[in-house]
Amino acid sequence: MGLIPEHVDVVVAGSGAAGLAAAITLAEGGAKVVVFEKQRSLGGTTNFIHGTFAVESDMQRERYIDLTCDQAFKGIMDYSHWKADPRLVRAIVNESGETISWLQDRGAVFTEATINMPEAPRTYHVVKGKGEAIIKALVSVAKEKGVEILPGVPVSGLLKQGGRVTGVLVDNDGEEVEVESRAVMIATGGFANNKEWIKKYSGYQLGVDVMPIGNTGKMGDGIRIAWEAGAAEEGIAVLELFRVAPIGPEFSTWNDIEIAGAQPDLWVTAAGERFCDETVGYWDTHVGNVNAKFGRNGFTWNLMDDSILQCMIDEGITNNVGVEFMPGYKPVNVFAEIEAAIENGSTEVVAADSLEELAGKMGIDPVVLGQTVDEYNASSAAGYDELFAKDRKFLRALKGPRYYAVKGRTVFLGTMGGIRINERMEVLDKKAEVIPGLYAGGFDAGGMYGDSYPIKGSSGLASAFAFNSGRIAGRNALDYLGR
Repeated sequence: MGLIPEHVDVVVAGSGAAGLAAAITLAEGGAKVVVFEKQRSLGGTTNFIHGTFAVESDMQRERYIDLTCDQAFKGIMDYSHWKADPRLVRAIVNESGETISWLQDRGAVFTEATINMPEAPRTYHVVKGKGEAIIKALVSVAKEKGVEILPGVPVSGLLKQGGRVTGVLVDNDGEEVEVESRAVMIATGGFANNKEWIKKYSGYQLGVDVMPIGNTGKMGDGIRIAWEAGAAEEGIAVLELFRVAPIGPEFSTWNDIEIAGAQPDLWVTAAGERFCDETVGYWDTHVGNVNAKFGRNGFTWNLMDDSILQCMIDEGITNNVGVEFMPGYKPVNVFAEIEAAIENGSTEVVAADSLEELAGKMGIDPVVLGQTVDEYNASSAAGYDELFAKDRKFLRALKGPRYYAVKGRTVFLGTMGGIRINERMEVLDKKAEVIPGLYAGGFDAGGMYGDSYPIKGSSGLASAFAFNSGRIAGRNALDYLGR
């Protein structure tokens, strides 16, 4: 750990996409910048991204992808029913295409401009080496530009004088130290690990109703210090939800059971009743929302049998998992993985030689489960889903001889609000007035979304919001500094 500087031009709290983008932009504009990171490692959840959103990028032009900024803006706003901040959304969308080039110029490598779901525009720019490679590249550039990066030093408070932010307090191995600055950028990554806040603002019980993925130590530090300095609240209840079946320490990421569990076969509640058109699983937000609504203690069930799993092995899957396991992938290890999970005592997967026995292992009334399967099989035979109108090509009857059930849990990648900002990423107080010298972005800032994440029309937007909010904040902070 380096020495804590007494004075800099700008303090950046957080070393993820938003923080590093802001720090580099500031340093390239001549500002003296220090980045404080709570964790010992850098990058936060950005390390785990596989791609990012952009519109009108050079990569899209080369591929004749003609989605415009106007279309993307309208799509995001319509999805939010205009609950999102239109000026903020417009700023992020308009910046997004150039940000791909900006990242490429600083060492990031993108392999494709594509999409990872049906009926959606090709906004997803796939990263070579995942987000970890981008973080490594940006950290290298930041240090070359003179940015001081201090891991293991959380920002614990803001300093203000005459209404302006004039620095921060940091925790240096238990000692509170003041650092004077002319501006501060908050980018600490939200509050995904804060049990009390998740319950208070979203209504979910962390670790039971919803499970955080890829988050460590995200307690809302940046949001808290901004609120203490007079910042207004915005979008605090929004989570980036989706569904995974199964999940737990006994399972590797993207095992063949999970890939099979993402397919649109029969799903039921803990009471044994079907609850959705299972093709909503093609879109993370849709499936996360419905699973959160109907999941008891955070889970529902996938029902499969030998015939369905063998069909996946013979013909391949129809719903991708990430960008590594695309339609056509064959989960050849799924039977072996199921048996191994059961032998190892996992409670996330059960199997039986009859539906009645399976219902007992699931804790469901066998009569109810039997009726649900009978109704679903009848729909499959008729080629028409009278209940939820699922496309007939996804109706596959359960025939046995062996049956399987896998818990599908509601998970989330992060919280998506907290601090109210404007289109310049300036933090606003409760009177909608700017707090001079204070900026925020990424998962700490609200206003980009309505009540849920618009995945279908703007895949990769969460990481794009971080990168672009960081760049925009950096530029406007330079204006504030008179650079």
